[in-house]
Amino acid sequence: MRYELFYWPSIQGRGEFVRLALEDACADYVDAARQPGPDGGIAAMQRLMDGKVIDRPSFAPPFLRAGKLVIGQTANILQYLGPRLGLAPDSEAGRLWTHQIQLVITDFLVEAHDAHHPIANSLYYHEQKAEARRRTGHFIEERIPKYFGYFEGILAGNARGYMVGRSLTYADLSIFQIVAGMRYAFPRTMTKLASRFAGLMALHERVAKRPNVAAYLASERRIAFNENGIFRHYPELEE
Repeated sequence: MRYELFYWPSIQGRGEFVRLALEDACADYVDAARQPGPDGGIAAMQRLMDGKVIDRPSFAPPFLRAGKLVIGQTANILQYLGPRLGLAPDSEAGRLWTHQIQLVITDFLVEAHDAHHPIANSLYYHEQKAEARRRTGHFIEERIPKYFGYFEGILAGNARGYMVGRSLTYADLSIFQIVAGMRYAFPRTMTKLASRFAGLMALHERVAKRPNVAAYLASERRIAFNENGIFRHYPELEE
């Protein structure tokens, strides 16, 4: 199977969680919106969001084309890919638990994004800067510890050192991305929280050293964090 991932070509965003799974598994895939020609680019991605072109259009990217299937929503894509890439448990209970964790990660991403865009996506950051400072204070003091505490507890409860089961799953790759993104967006906060959530920090380091992940992180395929994605670094928000 050759997969086609459709996501914005200049940001990591939610598509990065899918990219990490495909890269770790050394899957045959193409990042379609980053490709030239009529079958690539943003125009090709937008065609698959048109209800006149496709019967089951996605509301927004990312979405994945796998043969005749077009699958939208990050957690849904990972639920599909997990068993096929060896990144999900064999049992139904294990797969559902992995998916449940990924849905909580999805909730966290919304809050991480809203720290810098609390009023509206259509407004620039500087148009809601005062509100962002207030929202970020709450996010740092209350929400990050609550989510990280939940993830740390799951990890501590598994003697194997993974989020789920006996081996790495897409949930571990997603935790890696959250830690990486938060270190970029809120470096001072993450330094303060490192010892409190040592398990998550250690998991991040182990994932980063996986051969396929390390090769991906060192390649041009890995888009750098920037101030257009979910995780944005505005130093004044940590003051």
